[in-house]
Amino acid sequence: MATLQNIRNRGSLMIAIVIGLALGAFILGDMLNSGSNLMRPSQMEIAEIDGESIQYPDFQKKIEELSEIYKMNSQQTQIDENTWEQIREQVWQGYLQENIVGKASEKLGITVSVEELFDLVQGANPHPIIQQLFRNQQTGAVDKSAIIQFLKSLETSATPEQKSYWLYIENQIKQDKIRSKYNNLVSKGLYVTSEEAKKSLEAKNRNASFQYVLLSYTSIADTAVSISDSDLKAYYNKHKNDYKQDKTRKIEYVTFEVLPSATDNAATLKWVTDSKQEFATVTDNAQYVNVNSDTRFDPGYFKKDELPAAMAEWAFSAQPGDFYGPYFENNEYKLAKIDQFKMLPDSVQASHILINPQTVGSIEKARAMVDSLKKNIESGGNFAEVAMKYSEDPGSKLKGGDLGWFKRKQMVAEFEEAAFSGEINKLYIVGTRFGFHLIKPTQKGKETNQVRIATLSRKVAPSTETYQKIYSETSKFASENQSFEAFNKAVVDQKLDKKMATLKENDREVTGLEQSRAFVRAAFNAEKGKILVNNEGSTIFEFGNKFVIGAMTEATEEGPSSFEEAKIRIDLAVRKEKKAQMLAEKLKNAASGQSDLASIASRLSTEVKEATGVNFSTFSIPAAGFEPAVIGTVCSLTEGKISAPVEGNSGVYLTKVTSVVTNTDIDLKGEKVRLAQTLSSRAGSQVFESLKKVVDIEDKRAKFY
Repeated sequence: MATLQNIRNRGSLMIAIVIGLALGAFILGDMLNSGSNLMRPSQMEIAEIDGESIQYPDFQKKIEELSEIYKMNSQQTQIDENTWEQIREQVWQGYLQENIVGKASEKLGITVSVEELFDLVQGANPHPIIQQLFRNQQTGAVDKSAIIQFLKSLETSATPEQKSYWLYIENQIKQDKIRSKYNNLVSKGLYVTSEEAKKSLEAKNRNASFQYVLLSYTSIADTAVSISDSDLKAYYNKHKNDYKQDKTRKIEYVTFEVLPSATDNAATLKWVTDSKQEFATVTDNAQYVNVNSDTRFDPGYFKKDELPAAMAEWAFSAQPGDFYGPYFENNEYKLAKIDQFKMLPDSVQASHILINPQTVGSIEKARAMVDSLKKNIESGGNFAEVAMKYSEDPGSKLKGGDLGWFKRKQMVAEFEEAAFSGEINKLYIVGTRFGFHLIKPTQKGKETNQVRIATLSRKVAPSTETYQKIYSETSKFASENQSFEAFNKAVVDQKLDKKMATLKENDREVTGLEQSRAFVRAAFNAEKGKILVNNEGSTIFEFGNKFVIGAMTEATEEGPSSFEEAKIRIDLAVRKEKKAQMLAEKLKNAASGQSDLASIASRLSTEVKEATGVNFSTFSIPAAGFEPAVIGTVCSLTEGKISAPVEGNSGVYLTKVTSVVTNTDIDLKGEKVRLAQTLSSRAGSQVFESLKKVVDIEDKRAKFY
C-alpha cells in the first residue's frame, strides 16, 4: 500500500513537474509596518491581475499552506530564506495562471470534469504526478491498488493537513490539464501552407557570395557632425518608446564591517594553544575533534606527497600522538595530531549497489533492502546481476555496479574508508548523503604507508566586544549625520569608502550585502536625498558582518524616459543617423557611373571585401559582425547588381552579389512538418507569455516582502 510517507518523499519532485519551480527553503521576508491604514483593502492589495484584486492576507494564506506542504514533503520543521522566496514566487505564478490562463480557458468553456479528474488519478493513463507518487519501485509500473487504498485511507485515518495536501495535488493535476488543453487548442489552430514552406526552403537553400565596400561610422569625427536640440527632440518624439525605463532607485551607502581585532586573533590562538594539553590525553581523537573543533574530523589517510611539504616532513618522521602547530591557515588556527599510520593501497577498484531512501519510502526501508541484498549475494547471488536490477546509480548500474579504479578523495569519506580499508570481495554496508551503499572492493593497488591526522581548528571571528565597538562607531556616525548633506561631508572627512548601487523594486539584495532585501525596500520607501530608515525607525541596517547606512539619491519611474534622461543616448543615435546620411552620399557619389566595386573602392581609398555562403539564416558577416540589414539586402539582390547604400551596425555598405548557389534537393513536405513542429513547440512555451501581454498586471509584492 502506498503510504503518505511515500508520497511525502516523492511529492516535491512531482509538484515541480507541474509548476516548474523547485521548492527550496528560506525564512519569511520582512513584515509590514503596522498601522491602521493597512487595514483598508486598497492598502492591503498585493497585486491586481486583469482587474482582479489580490489581497495580502489571501496571498499570505496560500504561502503558509504551501510552506506546510513543503515541510511535509521534506520532513523539515524549518524553512530557510531561499525556499521562502521560491514558495512566494510559486504562489505568485499560481495567481497569474489562474487569472490569465484560467479566465481565458473559462471563456472558451475549457474545464476538467469530475470524470476526467477521476481518470487522471485512477484511469489507464494517470497524470505524471500520480505515476511518480504511486510507482512500484520493483516493477516500474503504477500500482493501481495502492492508489485506491491510499484514497480510502484519506476517508478513514488521514489528518486535516494530509487531506489538504491531497487536495493540493488534485488541484495541480486539474490546473495542468486545463493549461494542456488550452495549449493544444492554440497548437491545433496553427497551420503551415505550402507557400510558406517553399519560401522557407528558398531562403535556406539560396546561398550567396558577395563583395562589399564598407565606410565605417568611425571614419567621421563626432565633431564633424552638427546636431541641434531640435534634431534631438524630433528624434525623441519619433522614438520615445525605444527609451523605456524600469522603476529604479539609486543609493549611496557606507559599510562598517565587523572584522576580528588583534585581541580576537590572540584569543583564538590562546584557545588552540591551551587545548593542546587536554588534546594530548585523549584516545578517541575523532570524537574530541568533532566536539571541540570548528571543522569535523577527516577520517581519510594521506600519502606523503598529498600533504603540504612542511607538514609532510613532520608527519612521516613523527609518532602517533605527536603534534604540529599551532599554525594559521584559511583564517583558522590549527593544531594537528598524528592519529595513526596504516599500510593502504594508493588506489582501489570496487563495485557498489546504491539504494536511495526517498525512492523506497524511508531510511529504515532502504537499510533493510540493502541488508536483504547483502544476504542474497552472500548466499550465492550474483553481485553484478543484483546491481543491474536494483542499484540506483545510473553511472555504474549498467556495468554491474563496477566503479572502476579510483584514488583517495574521489569518493565521499564514508565510502572511501570502506573501499580502501575493506577486504577484497567482502561486502560492506555504508550510509552516505546519497543513500545506502553495498560496497565490494575487487582489487587494490600497491600499498604505501599513509597517515591519518586529527586537526583541531578554531576560526578567528569577531568577539562580542568587537561587535559592540563597531556598532558604537556606526551609531555615532548615524546620530551625527542625519541628513544627506551631512552624510556626504562625513564620508569625505573620514575618508570612508562610499558605494553606489542602482536597484529595481523586486531585487532581493544589494550586491555585496547578504540578505539585504530590507535595504531595497527602504530605498523604495524613501524620498530622494533622504537617509534610509528600517522598519524599526533606525538608519542602521545590519547585513551579515556589516552595519550599513545609506541614502536614496535618485528615483526613476517606469515608462518612457524623459527627454533629458535619454538625451545622451539620443545624441548617439542622431549622430549615427547623420553620419549614415553623409556616408551614403559619399558612396553614391563614388558609385556614380561605375559598375565595378573595385573602382568605387579606389575612389574612396578603401578596399573590397568578400563573404561567402550567406542566406536568410546567416547571423553575421565575417570581419564585419552582426549585420542583418546587409544580409537581407544581399539575399534579395540580383546577381551582378550593385546595391544602393545600406545602413548597417558598423557603417554604410555597398554590396554586389558575385554568385548564387541554390540547393535543388528540397523536401517540401518535410519542411512543412518541421515548421509545424516549431510552431507547435512555440505555442506550448509562449502562450502564457502572450496572454500576459494583453492583460494589465500591477505587481505590488515589493511593498510586502
